[in-house]
Amino acid sequence: MSSTEKSLITKFFIFLLIPFCFSIDTITPNQPLRDGDILVSSGKIFALGLFSPGNSRNRYVGVWYYQVPNQTVVWVANRDHPVDDRSGFLAVQGDGGLVVYGKDQKVPLWSSNVTLSSPNNSMAKLLDSGNLVLLENGVSQNVLWEGLNYPSNTFLPFMKLEVNRRAVWNRVVFYILEVSK
Repeated sequence: MSSTEKSLITKFFIFLLIPFCFSIDTITPNQPLRDGDILVSSGKIFALGLFSPGNSRNRYVGVWYYQVPNQTVVWVANRDHPVDDRSGFLAVQGDGGLVVYGKDQKVPLWSSNVTLSSPNNSMAKLLDSGNLVLLENGVSQNVLWEGLNYPSNTFLPFMKLEVNRRAVWNRVVFYILEVSK
């Protein structure tokens, strides 16, 4: 075998190994996140995947700290509708929304409830803040949806805490009226 052939074979094997050396932090319409796969944020701080809490057989799509020995889940997508086996996956649908499917791949167990006018024009990305965001593809990459806007029982740094002033005001007025009776 000549040195040129050896060089080509070496380059070929290096080329095959390159995808395994980098962690993937995005989901596209053509690349869903299946049970057993994990998405890792670019700084390797958070991971996204399907997990089972404790001894449960139910599977949930969640975000957890990546390099912490005890899995510390900070956000869960399908907390009300778990996948009951290992058939689940998280996908970006053709209409642009994020969905979790189980065995029945016709009816999603969970959805981000986002629809784009341009099909196949979005991607999901896990940020180093632990936020799973749905981005519009293109130069601007507008944020269409943010997972941390729908918190679970964990508050992370850089999370937004919003107060619905109208609802608070209505409760205060209702309370004053009730007390004055």
